[in-house]
Amino acid sequence: MTHRPLHPTGSSVPLLQVRDLSVSLPGPRGSRLQALRGLDLTLDRGESLALIGESGSGKTLTALALMGLLPEGAQVAGEIELDGQPLLPLDEPAWCALRGRRLAMVFQEPLTALNPLQTVLAQVMEPLRLHRLRPDRTSARHRALESLVRVGLDDHQAHAYPHQLSGGQRQRALIAMALAGEPDLLIADEPTTALDAVLRVQVLELLESLVAERGMGLLLISHDLALTARRVQRLAVLYGGRLMEQGDAAELLARPLHPYTQALWAARPRLGAGRDQPLHPLPGAVPGLAQLGPGCPFHPRCPLAQPRCAREAPAWDGRLACWEVSP
Repeated sequence: MTHRPLHPTGSSVPLLQVRDLSVSLPGPRGSRLQALRGLDLTLDRGESLALIGESGSGKTLTALALMGLLPEGAQVAGEIELDGQPLLPLDEPAWCALRGRRLAMVFQEPLTALNPLQTVLAQVMEPLRLHRLRPDRTSARHRALESLVRVGLDDHQAHAYPHQLSGGQRQRALIAMALAGEPDLLIADEPTTALDAVLRVQVLELLESLVAERGMGLLLISHDLALTARRVQRLAVLYGGRLMEQGDAAELLARPLHPYTQALWAARPRLGAGRDQPLHPLPGAVPGLAQLGPGCPFHPRCPLAQPRCAREAPAWDGRLACWEVSP
């Protein structure tokens, strides 16, 4: 099963194009809180992009905006296009027609994302029947089993309920459900958070192979720069709802420019490090939405911060947003 793209093969139109995306949420006493500010992202077919940052940086909110699942009261500005099709003007029925078919998302916690009253197989079959990709029950069941086998689950596990599976198996079931409709774009929100170290690598390797095999686009959301960066082609570093840095993953790690990217990389655990080699955690914490001012959101924690950084946010130049560092 394949989806005919809206644009012909070889078109210069990217699979996903995000321009100047901003999201505000309701605040106290009728105020508005800016949660995302001026995000620019591009993703092509067969490409993987990781959105990196600490908890509270705006990563999940970005994913929800791309899926049309923002909370009630959220206001969105900017542009989101899938194969050149504007998504923000869509009404809810049009969004529903896209979700599960052209857009799919693997949520962070599989135990709460899966229905405890249905078997895994029944849940993987659901989007196939809903979008009439496999209208009869027999073909939907066959396709769902294929999807589950592809992610490493057997027939016994397919007929199990979520609570009967391990954390890694539940995460694989969520991936199978998202992939059953063969989406053009897969968004995976912290898919390895609840897993041990071995399973984390296995899940990322699975996603990496599926991107290469199916030619879809993958937006991977994670706070773990060290683990994720080696499994994707490009990285985008987010902090306080703003892009700090973006670029080729290998190049960015070889030469991180933004002080925040440098701090994330320095804070990573090092395999084989002795007890006399301490970790270098970032001082301070990610600010809440009400604490964000007009300047660079990282300036209170930045070793290079100058007075200008608190007053005015640096412009995004396609690679970097920093007053004190040049590409």
